[in-house]
Amino acid sequence: MSAPARKTVVVMHYHALMPLAGVAMEAIHYLVGLRRLGYDVWYVEDNGANPYDPRANSTTWDSSGNVAFLRGMMERFGFGERWAYWDPTRPELYHNLGRERVFRLFREADALINLCGTTKLRDEHMACPLRILIDTDPIYEQIKLAKGDRESAAYVNAHNVLCTIGENLGESDCIVPLNRPWVRVRPPVVLDLWTPDYSLSPERFSTIGTWQHSIKDIEWQGVTYQWSKHGNFLRFLDLPKKAQQLFRLAMVTKEPETEALITRSGWDLVDPVAVSSTLDAYAAFIRDSRGEFTVAKDIYVRGRSGWFSDRSVCYLASGRPVVTQSTGFEKTIPTGHGLFAFDDEASARAALDAIDSDYPGHCRAAHEIAGDYFESDKVLKRFVELVGL
Repeated sequence: MSAPARKTVVVMHYHALMPLAGVAMEAIHYLVGLRRLGYDVWYVEDNGANPYDPRANSTTWDSSGNVAFLRGMMERFGFGERWAYWDPTRPELYHNLGRERVFRLFREADALINLCGTTKLRDEHMACPLRILIDTDPIYEQIKLAKGDRESAAYVNAHNVLCTIGENLGESDCIVPLNRPWVRVRPPVVLDLWTPDYSLSPERFSTIGTWQHSIKDIEWQGVTYQWSKHGNFLRFLDLPKKAQQLFRLAMVTKEPETEALITRSGWDLVDPVAVSSTLDAYAAFIRDSRGEFTVAKDIYVRGRSGWFSDRSVCYLASGRPVVTQSTGFEKTIPTGHGLFAFDDEASARAALDAIDSDYPGHCRAAHEIAGDYFESDKVLKRFVELVGL
């Protein structure tokens, strides 16, 4: 008896649009993880959004650098012949595979994964029988649906299966009721791609990200929720002085006055583009950090979403402890050893003190948490079962 044919999966994401290693690895973990489970995996980016130039901090009409970044990542992980990019600067061009091959791929694939939901599905996507949305920004879309937003409903309803990394959605302490079923998933990590170095004892906690967003702030029941981290960072701006710890932020701000305030408060600001321009630089930055200290977006925190960062998972996989703001994720992922959730300055300082008391032990515990709760084989095996793939 011949072996059953491998199922074909198309993953759609945005890491050519945003050519940064931290963004790219979100998709790479799905691509490599699903391939390890035996799936025939392809990457297609055809959201039609103008490419972004990180160094200019603006959109661009020259996509050559974006395409080169995508090609390099695909070749590095063995997908050199398995990717396509629809170039908004030249709408007739689908890099690598060509338009007809991409459209045939949609018709022949068993499933399409709209990772981060960055693509509004069109007729060619609808040819695929199983269309899976993975919502990585919980609360926002659920509020729009609860408010009866027709555009949001059309966007969401184009998918057969709805998934979210907000593991607390639908619980009594989450702010928004659900009017559709959402499958709860976790960001996967391929542990082999991250190598802990337990011989190191770096001085600085760090994180990587964007200081401020405002385009997706949203109101619910008379309360406005910010789709941004900056408000929560400001709450803990004095932590370096009070905790007597060293902190590094790889991020940029929009105003020189804000940057000056951050540095005066004791934070070391570094260029996030240099940190995330290549995977090697990104992995080295994480490995050379004492651990991650970070806050979460206001909408995740006050919304009680249960959100957990795929970037934080990379710190854990690298054997670096994580101290992150509570969103409700601690209901399902153990904290207190290698991973800590904080609500206020006192709990943040307690977490940092605990790590200092047994740094090698917390580093090993961090890696164990990555293996027990985020390892791609475990996470994606459960995922494919839940979505019917």
